[in-house]
Amino acid sequence: MKQELLEKIQSKTAKIGIVGLGYVGLPLAMRFTEAGYPVLGFDIDQAKVDALNKGVSYIKHLGAEAIQTMMATGLMAPTTDFTQVADADALILCVPTPLGKHREPDLSYVINTIEALLPYVRPGQIVSLESTTYPGTTDEEIAPRLEKAGLRVGETVFVAFSPEREDPGNPNFTTRTIPKVVGGMTPACLEVSVALYGAVIDRVVAVSSTRAAEMTKLLENIYRSVNIGLVNEMKVVADAMGIDIWEVIDAAATKPFGFTPFYPGPGLGGHCIPIDPFYLTWKAHEYGLHTRFIELAGEVNSHMPHWVVGKIAEALNDHEKCIKGRKFLVLGIAYKKNIDDSRESPSAELIDLLQESGGLVEYSDPHVPTFPKKRDYHFDLQSVELTPDTIARYDCIVLATDHDAFDYALIQKHAQLIVDTRGRYRQSYPNVVHA
Repeated sequence: MKQELLEKIQSKTAKIGIVGLGYVGLPLAMRFTEAGYPVLGFDIDQAKVDALNKGVSYIKHLGAEAIQTMMATGLMAPTTDFTQVADADALILCVPTPLGKHREPDLSYVINTIEALLPYVRPGQIVSLESTTYPGTTDEEIAPRLEKAGLRVGETVFVAFSPEREDPGNPNFTTRTIPKVVGGMTPACLEVSVALYGAVIDRVVAVSSTRAAEMTKLLENIYRSVNIGLVNEMKVVADAMGIDIWEVIDAAATKPFGFTPFYPGPGLGGHCIPIDPFYLTWKAHEYGLHTRFIELAGEVNSHMPHWVVGKIAEALNDHEKCIKGRKFLVLGIAYKKNIDDSRESPSAELIDLLQESGGLVEYSDPHVPTFPKKRDYHFDLQSVELTPDTIARYDCIVLATDHDAFDYALIQKHAQLIVDTRGRYRQSYPNVVHA
């Protein structure tokens, strides 16, 4: 069976099933079609399937033209019909892995997905999980279910883990050019998975096991979380000392070795960095270990929205105002600039904290016209158009996400007060406070 599957991959007759057509699955589906593979795109959201069939993009940085190009190949078939799983030779799972209320891993999407696939999974397929999770998920949750269905891992079905490394909106890296880490449950599983991803990705990095591949993704994100936590803490200290942290970072970054610049902000956002470190923290407890660095970084980063609101209160106080009853405009709902992805964005917590303190809050984001429904927050808000008159009517404008589309000169000219959490205003302005 292994040889037959390898031959299908090599001849590009293997049908690729992508399960979950979001920020990870859709770019991967596009890459496989670009390489000439037929793709079955599975999603439980009929609206996504309908949009793709109409050539409409629901992920802004991909664009309608890219979707239309993919659909014009005739190789992409989006569907909500999971009975077609049996037609696929490869099944790549790209589903969310959020945290529960107590920061424990929520594998419900992964488990529900594999359970939905099981009636249709057949011998001769490869099943690859891309969702970020704790070490052991693939061989503790995926493999046993496949074996219970009568399949033999490494013989009749091939199981792998290959962490997604998408960076939405980054113009310098694409799905094709970002190296792909792959771990298989057996040597045969690894061989098949390397062949699968090697057919469409420029560089595949094989590791010894699925656990090593799972840990690799966690290390990448924990590295960023800890360093962002460090620079956020440095920002608080520098602010208390009257030092410009942005100037300090720029100066330190001139060192050609031993230093990588990280930048502070109002908190962590995105699906990965605020969430993934706690998957390892949770799993480490099984071994009687406490991940103190990870938890401390999480504490620092999760406190940043509260610190920013404190700086807002101080800035208003200097103008003999308080938060209660004042009008606020939050600039940017996306978790980072120039994209429409607002998952885990600290902007949502900023709005919530300001509202709890009695503030009247609106937002402006050219990439997010309507505030999306979230598990923890929902505000009935629409993006405000920035004009001299609208800018001037707010008591305070909070720069939370520094989209390039914002006219910063216009905002500075007409704003009563700006609290800048991103260091966009590097010159000294009387109406700008850094936070």
